[in-house]
Amino acid sequence: MGIKAGHIAALVAAGILAWFPAREAWAANGAYAVDAADIGEAGSCKIESWLSAASNTDFSAVANPSCVVNPFKPVELSMLTNRARSEGEWSMTFQPKAKMNIAPTGVGRLGYSFYAGGSFDALTGDNLTAFAVVPATFRLSENTRLNFNGGWLWDRSIDRHYLLYGIGFDWKFTDTLQWTIEAFGQAGRSDTPSVVQPRFQTGMRYRPNEIFSVDLIYGRNIAGENANWITLGTTIRFPVPGGKPDHHRTGHL
Repeated sequence: MGIKAGHIAALVAAGILAWFPAREAWAANGAYAVDAADIGEAGSCKIESWLSAASNTDFSAVANPSCVVNPFKPVELSMLTNRARSEGEWSMTFQPKAKMNIAPTGVGRLGYSFYAGGSFDALTGDNLTAFAVVPATFRLSENTRLNFNGGWLWDRSIDRHYLLYGIGFDWKFTDTLQWTIEAFGQAGRSDTPSVVQPRFQTGMRYRPNEIFSVDLIYGRNIAGENANWITLGTTIRFPVPGGKPDHHRTGHL
């Protein structure tokens, strides 16, 4: 199905909102870093946005609009916009990404997908990073799942390559509340030890309906700066009109 004009207008609005002040963003499951293997139904769109503040005064504001298109197989296309303050310096980056599910998830079955993208400086046009990741999800039940991520990151600004890793657990313990805990990071050579130290986040998601959800997240070292972070995030979804409900838009994970 095609993307309606209202969806396009919403994506443009998200891009405008992103010019408010924003850390290095992983662009995974909203403000969380460890991605699940699933993607939405073809024709569906969503706008993920979040504000993050660190104990060392770093700050981030992110907007990440995305839509699922179906040229030959459903592919989720997103364009994350991130304006960040780090050590008193402001930056603005764009991060395009494409994600495709390879094997669907199910209870007692491992599903996986693949995504790739990069980031570039919005002011200078310099290419900053390139990355490719395989997210895998194993559903323990309709309301619990384990997510595993493994991949590669090329930091083009210093010409170094890193191994990306992550593991997360999601538990939807009521009709409207979900708890997530995750550990992630990048392994490789770095002149700054905290960049390659493990990173941690845990948070609660409140989702009163299929359209809207809000997250409150605590993180540690999430941008490799060895600080504590508090994040407030929201997601607005645009389900396909007349589409069949699935576990992304109903009571299941």
